[in-house]
Amino acid sequence: MNDKYNKLKILQALSLDEKILLANRRIEEWYYHHDGNVYVSFSGGKDSTVLLHLVRALFPEVPAVFFNTGLEFPEIVDFVKSVDNVEHIRPKMTFKEVVEKYGYPVISKEQAKYISEARNTNSKKLRDLRINGRKIASGRTQGKISEKWKFLLDAPFKISDKCCDVMKKRPAKKYEKTSGNFPFLGVMSEDSSLRNQSYKEHGCNAFDMVRPISRPMMTWVEKDVWDYIKKFNLKYSKIYNMGYKRTGCVFCMFGCHRNNPNRFQRLQRTHPKLWNYCINKLGLKEILEYINVPYEELTNKQIEMF
Repeated sequence: MNDKYNKLKILQALSLDEKILLANRRIEEWYYHHDGNVYVSFSGGKDSTVLLHLVRALFPEVPAVFFNTGLEFPEIVDFVKSVDNVEHIRPKMTFKEVVEKYGYPVISKEQAKYISEARNTNSKKLRDLRINGRKIASGRTQGKISEKWKFLLDAPFKISDKCCDVMKKRPAKKYEKTSGNFPFLGVMSEDSSLRNQSYKEHGCNAFDMVRPISRPMMTWVEKDVWDYIKKFNLKYSKIYNMGYKRTGCVFCMFGCHRNNPNRFQRLQRTHPKLWNYCINKLGLKEILEYINVPYEELTNKQIEMF
């Protein structure tokens, strides 16, 4: 594990030009392995914007697919519409339908999954694992709900990690089965601990995964993305000029407890109608209050913190 950790750190420390060369190798490897039957999963965010440019610099004909969940910022949707050769695909269920059936995405994908399983499983073994965890070689405990969030076991609303699966992964898998194309994804190992672990297990081109995927930018960091955009003078969504560092799904509550001010406080200032829909129509007010996360407009002092 230490060797893999050190290798990742070395690769992350390379220059942008060196990272571009390595990304190009991964792109060519994936493209030729699948005889050109590939596509770029294009979210309209800065990372996938760079990825699309990298891929089409080598293979201009590669299509892009925008999985339009209905949860994106309007600025993201407008930007995607400005890009050529992008197919728009919508999920079968709306966010409202997903949370009513499965539950709300809160805290993190991992914790939401653990909470949902503990609340809904008929397996005593799985419930015990999610409540108490299991000891691993290092002496740490794995697989359990954090002590901080165990009170959510009694929450008066459903909690689930299914939102992304239903609204993004299922439509993507259906597209891939129908088209025969294999995806390029614009993700990086620094995005989350799960992606970091996935890179260490599968590398950039994950041929061995149940759903094979290529992630040519896994060893990049955020600064590389902005440096690339500047280097090639790329157009990008104006949402980033409104103070947002990350885009993703507007209604998602994963990670919102870590930031003060958070995305919902900013949303009220930049997109008040969208904020009102999230908080008052979709029921996020109840959930955010329950987990003690503020959601109302920023104070002047908070604005200065950005």
